[in-house]
Amino acid sequence: MTPTRRRLLLAAALACLVPPRLAAAQQTAPVVAAASDLQFALTEIAAAFTRDTGQSVRLSFGSTGNFARQIRAGAPFELFLAADESFVADLDTEGLTEDAGDLYALGRIVLIAPKGSALTPDPRMDDLARMLAEGRITRFAIANPDHAPYGLRAREALMARGLWDDIRPALVLGENVSQAAQFALSGDAAGGIIALSLALAPELAERGEFALIPQDLHAPLRQRMVLLKDAGEVARAFHAYLQGAEARTVMTRHGFELPEG
Repeated sequence: MTPTRRRLLLAAALACLVPPRLAAAQQTAPVVAAASDLQFALTEIAAAFTRDTGQSVRLSFGSTGNFARQIRAGAPFELFLAADESFVADLDTEGLTEDAGDLYALGRIVLIAPKGSALTPDPRMDDLARMLAEGRITRFAIANPDHAPYGLRAREALMARGLWDDIRPALVLGENVSQAAQFALSGDAAGGIIALSLALAPELAERGEFALIPQDLHAPLRQRMVLLKDAGEVARAFHAYLQGAEARTVMTRHGFELPEG
C-alpha cells in the first residue's frame, strides 16, 4: 500500500470516529464574519465554546469594510465582529442588524519591523522618520485604509507624525491587517503598522520586534459586534459566550483593552 493511500484510509477512519451529533453541528454551524485582528484570539475562544457547549461556529476573517459590503449583498453571516463600530452603526441604520450591537474590545496599533531590519521600532516612529529622510524606506506595509480600519488608523498615525506624504510611494497595502502583517515581516519590507493582537501572536512575535503607537496619534479602534437579521440560536449562544469571563480573559491576553463587563 502506498503512503498516500494509507493517509487517505486513516483520514476516512478518523472521520468515522466523529460523533454524529458533533458532525451534524459542524455542518450547520453558523458563519461568523470577524475582523482579521481577531484571528488568533477568536480561534481560541471558538475552540473553548465548542469544548464547553458541544456547538460549533465557522470563522471567516477579513477586512471589516469588505465584510460590511458582503453583508449588504446578502452574505449568509449570522454574527459580525467589526474592527470599527462605525461599520456596525451603518448596517444598523440600514436595517440589516438585530440591534446596535455591543462594544467588545478596543484595538491598538504597533510599528513592527522584521528581525534584522535596519528600522528600530519606537512609539513615536522617530527612527522611521529618520530613515525616510535618508531615503532608506522602499517598502512599508499597512492594511488598505479604504476598507480596513487598522489601515485607516495607520494612515492617521503616519499623518499625525507628518510622515504620510513621504511614505506613500513605499506603501505596500494588505487586503486586511493580517495580510499587512505578513508583508511587514516578509523581509522584503522595512516594517509596517499592524494590530497589537497580531504582533503578540507567537507565530509572528518570533519574527519581528514592535513598539506600541500612542493613542494620541490616531482615533480609537472601538470594536463592536452585532447579530445579523435571522441569526440562529448557536450564533446567539456564541455572542453571549463572547461576553463571558473566559472569552474576556483570552481577549486581554491577546492585547485587547476591554469595555466594562
